[in-house]
Amino acid sequence: MDSVSPLWGICRFADIEASLIECRAKSRLPENAASIIVACFPYLLPEEEYKDSNISKYAVVTDYHDVALGRLRRACKALSEVFPENTFAPFADNSPVPEVRAALYAGLGVRGKNSLLITEKYGSYVFIGEIVTDLVIDTEKARLNFCTDCGRCAEKCPAHAITENGVMTENCLSAITQKKGELSEEEKKLMKSCGCVWGCDICQDVCPMNRNAAFTDIEEFLRSPVPVLSRETDLTERAYAWRGRKVIDRNLLISGE
Repeated sequence: MDSVSPLWGICRFADIEASLIECRAKSRLPENAASIIVACFPYLLPEEEYKDSNISKYAVVTDYHDVALGRLRRACKALSEVFPENTFAPFADNSPVPEVRAALYAGLGVRGKNSLLITEKYGSYVFIGEIVTDLVIDTEKARLNFCTDCGRCAEKCPAHAITENGVMTENCLSAITQKKGELSEEEKKLMKSCGCVWGCDICQDVCPMNRNAAFTDIEEFLRSPVPVLSRETDLTERAYAWRGRKVIDRNLLISGE
């Protein structure tokens, strides 16, 4: 698995079965699923790669769905050759598995107040993918650990979306930049004040547990950074392409670009 991701662990399917997410991908879960191999894909680049950036750091690199799924599929093929009687199904983002919870049970990090997984080496700058299999892999259930609760993410969140009761997703700036249709005047004002036309990194950037986060060594991420989103940007192989040009152009107009 080291060729797939520099950080991975295993949790039992039974530990997250009650929390499965209803989605079309759920039909791809193996019958009698028993184990989940959880992999983290770091994406942080050196600071100079974000010069004049107007998008979230995760969107600067090439589409992580393609990168993560490509590696997970290769791993599934290799595993199937070793365990031909078993089934291995890869997932990334569009997944019935609650990814942060699975990663926590796999011992890969702690849960931040902003609901993100925070790993020891790469901080919260990671994508999560998983392989669900009916192969029984012996593993102990890790404890659900949490961040230091310093409160900086909640304090600095421009939308006040991080509360003691969790994250109010509908208020999150990242979610607002992905909404279809007309935005409210308050939402427009928020987006314009933060200078970000896709996503938001504020809660991550102020987190002390991200202070010494290591940079990615994933080749696909290193060779293709596009830090500035404009009307001329080719959306091919970009994480924001799924939302379409109309929403992106709306956001650019709101931000005065």
